[in-house]
Amino acid sequence: MKKTVVMLVAASLVLAASLVSAAEKASLPKGYEKWEKSKQKIVNDKKSLFYGIHYTYVDKKALKAFKTGGKYPEGSRFVVDYYNIREEGGKPVQGKKNMVVLMKKDKKFKETGGWQFAGFNPDGRPSAVDPVKNCYECHLKEAKDADLVISKYADFK
Repeated sequence: MKKTVVMLVAASLVLAASLVSAAEKASLPKGYEKWEKSKQKIVNDKKSLFYGIHYTYVDKKALKAFKTGGKYPEGSRFVVDYYNIREEGGKPVQGKKNMVVLMKKDKKFKETGGWQFAGFNPDGRPSAVDPVKNCYECHLKEAKDADLVISKYADFK
């Protein structure tokens, strides 16, 4: 029994280390701001990890599946820029950028449904976003039948 517990702890540590190293290897794609861009989305729930104003960017490889539904081809990428909300004249307006996230279709990331999830600080350095707890678990809950993509093409029109 004790040996089994030790083995499970060791396996958990290896998985955690691989998730951290995978996130560290991720980098933001250059020029993503020129990809197809969503309209502004405002999340007013201050308890939400995604409280703020954000924009989603979709690369050309992902665009066809994004428009029509279905499985995304390997290498498909989404980037989301998150901004703080500040009040101006009683209305929410975009403040400073506070986070950037990447979602890239990559079959090597079996523990996150074949997608690489990575978070970045506003300056592009990797952040402490947990790809399983902060990303995959929510995507699985919200978009299991949409190849884990929560955003909708309707948000872009």
